[in-house]
Amino acid sequence: MDARSAPLPNVTFPSGEERPPLGLGTWRMGEETAHRAAEVRALRLALDIGYRVVDTAEMYGDGGAEAVLGTALAEALRDGVARDELFVVSKVLPQHAGTDGMLAACESSLRRLQLDCVDLYLLHWRGGVPLAETVRGFEQLQRRGWIRQWGVSNFDVDDLRELAALPGGKGCAANQVYYSLSERGIEFDLLPWQQLHQMPLMAYSPVDQGALVDHPSLRAVAESHRATPAQVALAWVLRQRGVMAVPKSSHALHLRHNWASLELRLSAAELAQLDRLFPPPRRKRPLAVR
Repeated sequence: MDARSAPLPNVTFPSGEERPPLGLGTWRMGEETAHRAAEVRALRLALDIGYRVVDTAEMYGDGGAEAVLGTALAEALRDGVARDELFVVSKVLPQHAGTDGMLAACESSLRRLQLDCVDLYLLHWRGGVPLAETVRGFEQLQRRGWIRQWGVSNFDVDDLRELAALPGGKGCAANQVYYSLSERGIEFDLLPWQQLHQMPLMAYSPVDQGALVDHPSLRAVAESHRATPAQVALAWVLRQRGVMAVPKSSHALHLRHNWASLELRLSAAELAQLDRLFPPPRRKRPLAVR
C-alpha cells in the first residue's frame, strides 16, 4: 500500500462537524464475562492505533458491549485522549423508542458508557412506536444534553422520506445500514438519496461479516497492493463520499490491517474489475439486514 496517499476526506455531518471515515463496531462484545478483559484491551489498542469513532448499542450483549466500551473509554480519557476527539455512537431498541422509554434507555446507556453525552444516538430499527413520538424523544434527549445528534439504522428510502416529512424529522443526522461489496443493493436508490440530502451513511458489516476477509475474487487486487482481501473490501467502501465504515474486530492484527486500509487507493481499472465480480444493482432490492 502506498503510505504517501493523501488522507481520505472526513465524513461531514449535517451539524458541520467532520469525523473520520473509519470507525469500529462492537457487535458480539460484552456477551461473555470471561472475555471482557480481553475486549477492553482490544478497544484500548484500537484507540491507541488511532480509532476515534466507536459504534455500539444497548442490544449488544444486553448492554455488555456498552459496559466494555465504557471501561475502555474511561481508561483512555484518564490517559490523555480528549473527549472531543471521540465520536461515540449507540442505539436504542425500537421497543424503547417512545419518549419515556427512550429517556430510561439512554440514561442506562450513558451509565454503562460512563459518559455524560452520546455523540450520535440511533433508532436501531423501526418498530411499533410512531416515528413522530421517536423524534420527540430524540429532541427531549438533546434538550437534556444527553445526546448531541440523532439518527436511524436499517431505514430504507421510503422510511427516510416518511421521517423527513415529520416535524423535526429533518434533524436526522445519519442512517446506518448493511453495506459491502457483496451487499450493494443500497446503491440503487438509498445511497444516492442520502448523498443528495448530505446525510452520512454508516456501513455496518463492510466485510460481509467476515465473508470477504479472504475472498478468492479479491486476492489478485489485494496482492497488487501487498494488502489483504479484507483491506480491499474496506477500501472499496471507504472511497465513497459520505460513507463511514464501522467494521467490528477484537483481533489486534485485524485492527491494524483495517486501519491501514485508509491508505489503500483502488484504480479505475480495479474498481471496474470489482464491478464485474460484484455487480451493482440494476433494480430495487430489499434492504439487507443482519
